[in-house]
Amino acid sequence: METGGFPSQGVWRRPGLRWVDLVVVVALVALLYGLLRLAPSLNAPFLPGTAPKAVSTDPSNLPFYAARSLLRMFLALLASVLFTFVYATAAARLRRAEKVLLPVLDILQSVPVLGFLSVTVTAFISLFRGSELGLECASIFAIFTAMAWNMTFAFYASLVSQPRELDEAARVMRLTKWQRFWQLDVPSGVIPLVWNGMMSFGGAWFFLAASESISVLNHQYALPGMGSYAAAAIAQGDLGKVGYAIAVMVVLVIAVNAFFWRPVTAWAERFRVEEAGAAEHPRSFVLDFLRRSEVPRMMGRPLKPLWPALDRLMRPFGLAEHAIGGSPVRERTGDVFFAGVVSAVVVYGAWKAFGYVNSTVGLGAFGHALALGAATFGRVIVLLVVATVVWVPIGVWIGMNPRVTRFAQPVVQVLASFPANFLFPFATAAFVALGISLNFGAVLLMALGAQWYILFNVIAGASAIPSDLREAMTTFRVSGWLRWRDFILPAVFPSYVTGGITAAGGAWNASIVAEVVDYGQHHLTATGLGAYITEATATGNFPRILVGIFSMSLYVVAANRLFWRRLYRLAETRYAL
Repeated sequence: METGGFPSQGVWRRPGLRWVDLVVVVALVALLYGLLRLAPSLNAPFLPGTAPKAVSTDPSNLPFYAARSLLRMFLALLASVLFTFVYATAAARLRRAEKVLLPVLDILQSVPVLGFLSVTVTAFISLFRGSELGLECASIFAIFTAMAWNMTFAFYASLVSQPRELDEAARVMRLTKWQRFWQLDVPSGVIPLVWNGMMSFGGAWFFLAASESISVLNHQYALPGMGSYAAAAIAQGDLGKVGYAIAVMVVLVIAVNAFFWRPVTAWAERFRVEEAGAAEHPRSFVLDFLRRSEVPRMMGRPLKPLWPALDRLMRPFGLAEHAIGGSPVRERTGDVFFAGVVSAVVVYGAWKAFGYVNSTVGLGAFGHALALGAATFGRVIVLLVVATVVWVPIGVWIGMNPRVTRFAQPVVQVLASFPANFLFPFATAAFVALGISLNFGAVLLMALGAQWYILFNVIAGASAIPSDLREAMTTFRVSGWLRWRDFILPAVFPSYVTGGITAAGGAWNASIVAEVVDYGQHHLTATGLGAYITEATATGNFPRILVGIFSMSLYVVAANRLFWRRLYRLAETRYAL
């Protein structure tokens, strides 16, 4: 048999463009075309005095509104990821900065979306005078505030819990800080960042109406989008058009989960580090499709020389090694000085804020707001108790049955992502017909947006229980209440605590839109802090806005520090698998 010789002609022939590549190219061209068509509308002329207060409810505009809302959501997601990388890394790597950044982040996540809107709308409009881009930036920033904090906490937790041996390996290999970030920090935090990003993205849908139909400072501004369309249809009392909005939102949520989040979660599994492989890995037909195409690799080739250049550019910032500490006395002296400076700034800011409130509405406004906060706090407690009793057993059943999980988890993701306030008109109509006060009905409206966090996290916790522990319980014939008390509940407790913290924060934010509901000619108001902040924001009463935000932040931070943080430490020390 003859060997060697010159290769045949077929070896040198380049593979032709396959149908998979054609589909990917067409999809990329369509995406680029859509962005180019949307770009001029973002910079449309805008005058605050003559700006429209509502958008057209013609159903033919729904595709354009859906595209505008999707663009805002993904821009806010991009901003949230960049903020997460910078803020969480600073909090994890800078010891003294951590003492300030974490409490600030805890306070920021307790501030409602309307609190940010009341301050930023005027600033962005003044920054982009005469252009709708200012209002767009204010809307994107409001959506950003509904996403960023949860993602930042998740990435920070992954950084501070990195295995010690990986940290030592990075220093032994003398990686630069830039290399360590992309080769160790990001890969180790990708999975929690992706899953919390998906939850945060779903929660941001809830505040789409407040972010696109903005009512601040006695002015009403409306941006084209699904949220503003739903707000206009609700104000008209047209349930048919609200139904159109719900149908389009269902399509949007399913499409985003299928074409974005499902591929991203499946891709993130490559960074999972386990001693034993998972029984089932998430799959995505979109990711499998892209892997069969040559287009992503062709697009990535021009970027390959960029990484070595960035490595050389970032090398002057130093190596990824802990700084050599000075004497303990010098460190303690620095800590005392740093704490003194921070305390002075906080005391000065609080003194100026209290002085401003005292000179306008009086310090007695705090007592009134705190009393209203107690009513909202009661609703949050009822919501958490009912959601725990209802969804923990269901979440355990779904998570511990792989066949059920495969079909139920995507459904839960869609339910958690759907903006429940689109259903408020139907609930309000039922309240009016049945004579139910919004003081009680607000609990249901808040639950529509917050309860899914508990279910989602319990499913994740139950599905992560090692199979050998399940088999051991079956072998020893542990069943009934004993199985729940000694095995299932302790195993899902850490995940439940995470879901409970998120659900509580979501419930406080949801009170902003759940305690004041408009439907046609009906205006329902509940007694609570959410209604107080909503009315103060609509009238532009800055002192009352400040009082309301301070009171809500005080309740949320106090509950986190006195209750949820203790449960979190208990989950880490006693019930961690």
